[in-house]
Formats: sequence, C-alpha cells, structure tokens
Amino acid sequence: MQLFVGLGNPGAKYAGNRHNIGFMALDEIARDHGFAPWRSKFQGQVSEGRLGREKVILLKPETFMNLSGQSVGEAMRFYKLTSDDVVVFHDELDLAPGKCRVKQGGGHAGHNGLRSIHQHISPEYTRVRLGIGHPGHKDRVAGYVLADFAKAEQGWLDDLMRGISDGAAHLAEGDNGKFQNAVALRVNPPRSSGGQKNGANKGPKDNKPKATDGKQTAAKPAAPAQDDQPDTRSAMERLLNKFK
Repeated sequence: MQLFVGLGNPGAKYAGNRHNIGFMALDEIARDHGFAPWRSKFQGQVSEGRLGREKVILLKPETFMNLSGQSVGEAMRFYKLTSDDVVVFHDELDLAPGKCRVKQGGGHAGHNGLRSIHQHISPEYTRVRLGIGHPGHKDRVAGYVLADFAKAEQGWLDDLMRGISDGAAHLAEGDNGKFQNAVALRVNPPRSSGGQKNGANKGPKDNKPKATDGKQTAAKPAAPAQDDQPDTRSAMERLLNKFK
C-alpha cells in the first residue's frame, strides 16, 4: 500500500494558488483513475483506489501547510506504513515551471510543508517536486506561492497534471524513471517525423531555371544553320566565283 500526499492549503481562497499544486495533482489522479469520493479523515481529505497492482491512499491535509505533518503522521500510523511508503507531491521553487523530479529523502529546503512532515515521520520519504519557478528574490516568495497560476501558465500546468496521471501507476510501483518519462511525454511531446522542418510550408515547384553557385547560367548561342543542298557547279564556275 502507498500513501500519496498532496500539499496545499484548504479552502476555495487557496484552490488556484501555486502552493496548492500538490492538491491539484491528487485531484487529477483521483478523477482519472476512478478513486472513491473524498471523505474527511486524518485531519484531511482522503480517497482510496488502485494504481496498477497497488492500493493507494490519497491524502490532502487540511491543517494548513505548516502543520501538514500532523495529518500525514496520523494516516501513516493508522495504515501501519513506514516513511518509505509515503510519496509527497509539492511545489518546487528551484525547478522551472512544468518540470517534475522525483527525489528520495533529503532536506526540506525551507518548504514549510516538508519541514512539518520531516518532524512527524522523518525525512525518508519520496518527494515529487513540481516546478513552479522562482519570482527572482526571496522577499517575493511568499506572495508568489500564495498567488494563483496566471492564465499564461495554464497550458503547461494542464500538461503536467495529465502527465502525472499518466505515470501514476509507475510511481506507485516504484518505477520513478517511467513515471518521469510519462510526464515528459506530456510536457515535451516529441515532434512528428512527418512534419515540415522549421514549420515551413513548401509550395508547388516553379519552372524557373535554377542558379548554379549563385549565378544564372547563360543560354548557349545557337549553332549556325548548315546548307545541306548539294553543290552542282562545275569546277570552272567555282574557280570564277572566288574572284568575284
């Protein structure tokens, strides 16, 4: 059994925030994979279902971000899981928007949700780091993560969510590489080999002569016409004609 945790803040006020991208990821998985309706439990919202061969519990803590570890610890103990069975989806300032990286263990890098989880279950859990980009200065971070995604970001955000859902079964089975590949196929799909290069449309061929080495080839002059009539003059007439 796996416990998938999405980090965010509860309530409609925060639903579209960058800080709530973990909630968004779990909502996409639940919707696409036919999970049970959400219900209140463990100081959060819980949904149960299967991803591939694995039973998975989805948990969205409602303690607000800074106390997320309380909810995660309670759920982990109830299901008799260890931190190795926990996967946490969270926003990541140090990754470009739309990037997704899986990491096992490590520090919390100042993320208050991760800091709280560290305190309650130890750092030895899996993180799915979802890139939201950085505002450029640390003083702007709080306002940035608590602001909604801009309209211009909806395209990559939708691709990222779909990719997470596509690869969720691989993640549940511990194949992080296949999970990340599934996300990459949505966010950066391969170009069609049948398409035109550089987006250029080739029109019909024209019948103009092509230049060689940058110069137009000049037409050759026609050879003079040859007189193909037989000469019927006598030798004396030909000789006299030379002196005319």
